[in-house]
Formats: sequence, C-alpha cells, structure tokens
Amino acid sequence: MNIDFAKYADGLVPAVVQDFTTQKVLMLGFMNEEALKKTEETGLVTFYSRSKKRLWTKGEESGNHLQLRQILADCDKDTLLIKAEPKGPVCHTGADTCWSERNHKEDFLLYLEEIVKLRRTSNDETSYVKKLFDKGINKIAQKVGEEAVELVIEAKDVNRALFLGEAADLLFHYIVLLQAKDCSLADVIQVLKDRHQPK
Repeated sequence: MNIDFAKYADGLVPAVVQDFTTQKVLMLGFMNEEALKKTEETGLVTFYSRSKKRLWTKGEESGNHLQLRQILADCDKDTLLIKAEPKGPVCHTGADTCWSERNHKEDFLLYLEEIVKLRRTSNDETSYVKKLFDKGINKIAQKVGEEAVELVIEAKDVNRALFLGEAADLLFHYIVLLQAKDCSLADVIQVLKDRHQPK
C-alpha cells in the first residue's frame, strides 16, 4: 500500500478506525510507516503516540485490542481507513467509541435480536422473552404459528394498524424462534443472498 507519509511534516497520517461489522466510527489515531507495518504484521491496530513518543498498540494495557480486518487508503493516499473488530470498549473512558456512541448496527431488527439474546439468558423472571424460552421450543414455535394465522386474518380486512400490529408480533416471535434454534437473522439473510446469486 503506497501511503504519502511525506505529505505531513511529522510523517503521521490520520487513521480513522471503523468497526468492521457495525460500521460505526470508533476512534481516530495517527500512524507512521512503522505503525502501519506493525499493524499489518501483527493484526493488531497500532498507532504512533505523540504523547508517549513511541508506537502504541491499542489495548496494550486494557486488553481492548482492535483486531485488524481491512486497511483502505483514501483517494489522495494520505488518510487511512482501518476496519477492525474491537475486543471491548474503544475509548479510554470505557465508552464503545470515542464519541460516546453505542457500537451497534443502526438496523433496529439486529438491535432487537441482540435484546432477545440478552433476555434469553437473563435472570429476570418478569421478562416475556425469558418466559417463552423457559417454556421451550414447542411453545415458541406455537406462538409463531398463532401470530402467522392472526396476520393472515388481519390481511383479509382493511385495518392497516391492526395488520401492522400482527406483522410486528409475527416478526418478533420469528426472531425469538431463530434464537431458540441458535440461528440469526444474518443466517437467513445469507440464505437469501445465496439464492439471489445468478445461476
């Protein structure tokens, strides 16, 4: 990768770090040639620290490393985009990102899937999701069937609000069923992508 380190007087190019999965921007650091080389060799994102005046591997003290997945250079070859997998909070404050954003996909269904996953293993006896999981796969599958029938019934009428309510109920219970089968929305999406491929 041909980066124009000489463009900056100190030889440090900005390196924007983005979560490979969620695509959230996690932090901004600076790399010199040596830091970039070490990042590529070790697979752990390494910067040049101006304050420490040395190479600094993210997480070297906290253990919250950034596992390298991809490096891209911008059109002028003077800024890096580092796509990585964070192994814990990225900011020194303990926040997910240096902008205090939660590091999750903006896709609400994927967020909801994470909530279902957390509730499945929670100790909260009042949680509807936990109660469903405690009743087992037969009850969960039965709920999906009931919600599907209710959606079909509402589809025959003209009440949009009731139809959407039943659609939401079905989708929610479908996510619960996927979790019960140790599958995810991503697994289903991959099947659809595979089917979509030209023959």
